[in-house]
Amino acid sequence: MALIDKAKEAAEQGLAQVQAKIDDLQARHQYDAVLRDLGAAYYAKKRSGGPADAVKAALAAVDAHLDARATAGTAGEAGAPTGKPATEKPYPPPGGYGLDDL
Repeated sequence: MALIDKAKEAAEQGLAQVQAKIDDLQARHQYDAVLRDLGAAYYAKKRSGGPADAVKAALAAVDAHLDARATAGTAGEAGAPTGKPATEKPYPPPGGYGLDDL
């Protein structure tokens, strides 16, 4: 029985790790989307006189996403950014993005 219990525990830990990776990947995709929206709003404002409110709203969405991820990191939830304190933003990584991140 002990062997079966150990195997079950290992499988549950493996599933938790996979779910954490999936959650992190989904959060990164959401982050990319809000940054893309921010860039589009800023470009529209600068090039075609788009509304400044759109830029402010997109920036607020970026901040809200970062705050939600930072809060999740302190709560110890699955997919949280490796236990960083709530005052530290999980994205972008220190030093920015490189070709290895693609």
